[in-house]
Amino acid sequence: MQLEILDNKLKVIKLNANEAVPEIVFKQEFYSITKTNEELSIVVDEDIDIQSDIIEYNWRAMKIVGTLDFSLIGILSRISTILAQAEIAIFAISTYNTDYILLKANKLEKAIEVLKQNNYEII
Repeated sequence: MQLEILDNKLKVIKLNANEAVPEIVFKQEFYSITKTNEELSIVVDEDIDIQSDIIEYNWRAMKIVGTLDFSLIGILSRISTILAQAEIAIFAISTYNTDYILLKANKLEKAIEVLKQNNYEII
């Protein structure tokens, strides 16, 4: 299985559930928005200015290459287990086509190393 390292430096922003998504988010190449009755979470490039008291900086993303069929089982679980055993925390984002694994930038090289040791190809 191939994992692609995205070039983007990302941040994860927490806003109140009743806040509107800033328009600048929709103009980005990569972003993720999740809204619940408790919060609004936005993942976006670090250089995008969005005001919040709760922002986590220094994230990088790996994309599972290819379209994943919904019948496939355990792909994200296997990757997250490998990274957890290496003491690397993740923030996962799933889309219709594939999954993205976000991790802190300072853990990226270690993540690449342990994933390669477990037969993942990093591109």
